Amino acid sequence: MCTDQHKRRFGERIADVRLRRRILAEAWSRRPEPGRPEGPTDEEFETLRSLRRGRHAPWLADTDPIPLLPVAQLRTSEVPGLTLPDDADLLQVFWCPFDAHGEDRSIAVHLRWRKTADVSEVLTEQPEPEVVGRGEYVPDPCLLYAEQVGEHQWGDLLPYSIRERLDEWEDWEDEDAVSYQNDLSIPPGWKVGGFAPWPLTGPQDVVCRCGQRMDLLLAVDSREWDRGTRSWVPVEDQHLADTEANTPTQVVVGRGGRLLVFVCAADWSHPNRVLVL
Repeated sequence: MCTDQHKRRFGERIADVRLRRRILAEAWSRRPEPGRPEGPTDEEFETLRSLRRGRHAPWLADTDPIPLLPVAQLRTSEVPGLTLPDDADLLQVFWCPFDAHGEDRSIAVHLRWRKTADVSEVLTEQPEPEVVGRGEYVPDPCLLYAEQVGEHQWGDLLPYSIRERLDEWEDWEDEDAVSYQNDLSIPPGWKVGGFAPWPLTGPQDVVCRCGQRMDLLLAVDSREWDRGTRSWVPVEDQHLADTEANTPTQVVVGRGGRLLVFVCAADWSHPNRVLVL
């Protein structure tokens, strides 16, 4: 539950978010018929227009606890390189879907790690908030097929001698040519561990309040790939590269960027840090 003080009355109904997605998915999957334009029908358009932001939960005070949304569930046996504290083998990631937390006024990410053997009862009905600050923070359920890949440090952090050699190697006149940053450095999409990307701010030192460095735990991306990072498209998805297969979760971070979750290298119980880039 989120107990941080912030407005939680105004936003989008979570049921409306799912209804909108269902209507649009069904509309664009239909084959066009003679005399009828492609896309939503007039009736569907009317329904879509009725799904508006508003004060849909007036009974909620700013400090009333509201359920967190589940974001990811990861098992160490299924995700290469994932290690958890206290011999835990299951990591659950939640967030409060409002840009209203802390000094940065951002989303709040909560981590829970446990042992699978200790999970005795699973709730039949998962609790969730009535209203969300942004519909793009409601993940569509999907399965994660973890794949281990090799990546390399963000280009600005490489030694100057290597950056100089890369500049000579890259073909700057051919936009389709392989580049270090897009094709060899850090993969797009959701990922666990590895290096952090710094496309907007440049490299930053991420340090815990205890003074220890913080490690990247999870990257939540708005897309699994885009036009500039098509070389990372899985082989089995090559035929879907030009479709919406690159947005399976329907999560959009910021203006289409990434959310990075860092944890203290010395003690995971210290507050995590979230950056949106």
